[in-house]
Amino acid sequence: MSDDILDYLPALRAFARGLCRGAQDPDDLVQETLLRAIEYADTYRPGTNLRAWLFTIMRSRFYNNCRRAGRETTGQIDCVSALPKSQPSQEWHLRHKEMLQALDRLPAHYREALVLISVLGESYVNAARILDCDIGTIKSRVSRARRILRDMLAPEF
Repeated sequence: MSDDILDYLPALRAFARGLCRGAQDPDDLVQETLLRAIEYADTYRPGTNLRAWLFTIMRSRFYNNCRRAGRETTGQIDCVSALPKSQPSQEWHLRHKEMLQALDRLPAHYREALVLISVLGESYVNAARILDCDIGTIKSRVSRARRILRDMLAPEF
């Protein structure tokens, strides 16, 4: 049977090209047909038309693939194809540079308090101990530093 199948490969390719017409890859359809024929070789009855049996398998595979593709809706909200492959980094890089420049323009006592609390994650108690001032002073400096940065980076808000 395997030798006979090889004789039908050109006809299978031609039939696959006629079925697919750009919707799928015809070579993939031929491969699926051959795999299915090998898988179900025990159902083939010797003496019957092998070519018709192979074409029937191919036609069934093609229409099953079409039905499956019809059920798979692309472009939905949860579809992966709608997500960008990589996030644009240029804007974030520029925003980061702007933020660093604005941070450098802050008065030193505001910058130190903000960096200790927001960047390094120190507690207000530890920051007060490090900067040798009251905890209320630290809270005030961090609040003012955030407001000044917000005004520098987004004056329209």
